Amino acid sequence: MDASWEDFGWERLGHGVGRRRLPVWDATVLLVAGADGVLLCDTGSSLREAAEVRAQAEAMLGRRVTHIALSHPHFDHVLGTAAFPGAQVYGAAGTAALLRAGAEELRADAVAQGLPERDAAESAEALVAPAHEVTGESVLDLGGGREVLLVNLGAAHSGHDLAVLVPGSPPVVFCGDLVEESGEPQAGPDAVPARWPASLDRLLELGGEEARYVPGHGAVVDAAFVRAQRDDLARRFDVPDPA
Repeated sequence: MDASWEDFGWERLGHGVGRRRLPVWDATVLLVAGADGVLLCDTGSSLREAAEVRAQAEAMLGRRVTHIALSHPHFDHVLGTAAFPGAQVYGAAGTAALLRAGAEELRADAVAQGLPERDAAESAEALVAPAHEVTGESVLDLGGGREVLLVNLGAAHSGHDLAVLVPGSPPVVFCGDLVEESGEPQAGPDAVPARWPASLDRLLELGGEEARYVPGHGAVVDAAFVRAQRDDLARRFDVPDPA
């Protein structure tokens, strides 16, 4: 079944690893399949969008998503989570409380950005907060020797940023919106710009020079792109070089 990923519009990044760029906001979701479990990184902007992702994942892999990692609590990355019943949901520490208290804010933001009111309301009402929160680093065992590393990067693009490292040749790093390729990185009211360059330094430490870095929006990039974006952000926000 693995050979059919491209037929569904997914880009394969390695054995059992692939990503898809979703329509409208160009947000990325990533699938990582192990012998026993399937991890989905981010869930899209609505239950309707996520239902299509779920159907494609099950068609490609022949089984359901068992684990979800949310890169950060913005509507286009979290509103589809309820479309995956039974999945264990992970997020950076603090994400759960924020989502439980902020469903209405997410709904309003989604509508303001163009999501139909009905889709936004339905998705916000069913919003799922992470039951598992990562305070530092956490290893997730998907079986068959496939382990992924979840890393809490603290506050940078958002107040609660989580990265995912998938070891391999090459490694794959799911960056969320800490890295964006299809446009300039966006700093909303919950961003902490002073800490953003250091978060990208940490991503580069995790993946190294050979990794494929999967941004929250846009094409897969390399370490040189991440380093250049780190330097651009430091200049943009006047962040001094720690050296």
